[in-house]
Amino acid sequence: MLTFLFWNLNKKPLQARLASLVQRHKVDLVLLAECMVPPSIMLETLNQGDGAPFFNNPNLECQKVMVYSQFVSDFLQPVVESRRFTIRSINLPNRPEFLLAVVHFPSKRNFSGDSQSLECTSLASAVREAEAQVGHARTVLVGDLNMNPFEPGLVGAGGLNAVMARRIARRQSRTVQARTYPFFYNPMWGRFGDVTQGPPGTHYYDRGEHVTYFWNMFDQVLVRPDLLPLFRRRDLKILTRDENGSLLSKRRVPDKKNASDHLPILFRLNV
Repeated sequence: MLTFLFWNLNKKPLQARLASLVQRHKVDLVLLAECMVPPSIMLETLNQGDGAPFFNNPNLECQKVMVYSQFVSDFLQPVVESRRFTIRSINLPNRPEFLLAVVHFPSKRNFSGDSQSLECTSLASAVREAEAQVGHARTVLVGDLNMNPFEPGLVGAGGLNAVMARRIARRQSRTVQARTYPFFYNPMWGRFGDVTQGPPGTHYYDRGEHVTYFWNMFDQVLVRPDLLPLFRRRDLKILTRDENGSLLSKRRVPDKKNASDHLPILFRLNV
């Protein structure tokens, strides 16, 4: 079993709070966006606890996410990268190889919805390119997409083509205008809203507009059908506490003052 944690740190020195989550949940791979903590300080903090040491797994081109893991970089080889994402081949001894894509997309303050959708088209193409290179489609994608699960870039066939139901995802693909598009399964639909386990989303944004969702599910995990047998929905969590207390404010929204404006997400693969 491998345990993954993704967190947008909002450019804050949250390494101590991050390390407490890593220790508490026995995390193997730490995936970060908006991380301004130097790798030397991050590694020193992560390695203060018990367990296997963490290593910095640097990117070749990607500037927007950081990867730390309990595995040396030989086991996490970049396949395709851009400024905003890295796609790694995770090839650990005696375990099935899979692809890990880690993403941080532009925010809605800087990118229109149309631009975000087109960025998803480029990402989907890069994922397919990586899968062609390694010869399989055992892919998991995680990150701050700055979009909700229902937006066109996520659900569009030419985008990430991410569906809310495992049964649909198991069909592998769908055809539109004689073109075939592979599915992702998006379990974050099942964590969206206040009748779910945990908070209603990962990011809260309140503004004086006629249309605002308040809670957003910008931080997401998408799973290709070939990885579904290794992914359990109950192992997916939006975290709200660490050893130092709540990551939520008194208003029960992400505590931007003492933590981040995003909540971390945790998931596991049975590999």
